[in-house]
Amino acid sequence: MVQSVQRAARILRELSVSGPRLGVTELAERIGISKPAVHALLRTLEAEGLVRQEKETNKYLLGSALLRLGNSYLETQELRSRSVAWADTLAERTGAAVWVAVLDDDRRVLVVHHAFRHSGGVQILELGASIPWNTCALGKALVSFLPQPRQKELLAGELARLTGKSVVDPAVLAEQLAETRGTGYALEDQESTLGEAGIASPVFDRYGDPVGAIGIVGPVEQLLAEAGRQRHAVAVREVATLLSRELGAGRGVAWRVAD
Repeated sequence: MVQSVQRAARILRELSVSGPRLGVTELAERIGISKPAVHALLRTLEAEGLVRQEKETNKYLLGSALLRLGNSYLETQELRSRSVAWADTLAERTGAAVWVAVLDDDRRVLVVHHAFRHSGGVQILELGASIPWNTCALGKALVSFLPQPRQKELLAGELARLTGKSVVDPAVLAEQLAETRGTGYALEDQESTLGEAGIASPVFDRYGDPVGAIGIVGPVEQLLAEAGRQRHAVAVREVATLLSRELGAGRGVAWRVAD
């Protein structure tokens, strides 16, 4: 591992999660290296457009080059490109917004596609949103079908609490993951944002591995009301199955439906 590259990556990560503005001293303390070393790394990152320095405060922010890199990542995401039409179909069918997400290396899910609900009104594009896996249906759906060692690793790691309803008990989460493996869909009840709920199912590739999840997000009274919850869940699961087929998954890779 190249130490300078690792340190530069840590600077970018700190600016993304702890920023948006951090000075040389703050970054040196967070990363645990000297201020001259941090300053040298920042100057190099600035020359490449990956960070920029604010004149008023002399603190550093993320640079515009990262946006181009992010867009390039999305363009090479097969799951995203394949899911566009299916996400729009699901949004029309359920009347809810649709998110498609993948699991990143920081125990979070990254939204790689967002289809707006068809009912209109003010909506905010959540493309690129990063959410702790344990606080959303997308994360639970994806993790449910990962190999057992990886599941145990995620359950043993840090479990975020975003609201008072976030589930941070590993035993309770393990039960939810087991239930998802049986039904083919995961539920979220105001665990990342109060008033909002989610229903999601995993998406598999040609090797039978879970590569992401697709799900709906909306007001809790709309998604989890007894009258519509099962109907929405079936719609999400069916679209996830069709999307998996488009990615090359076989008929037997998903789940045994336990209705």
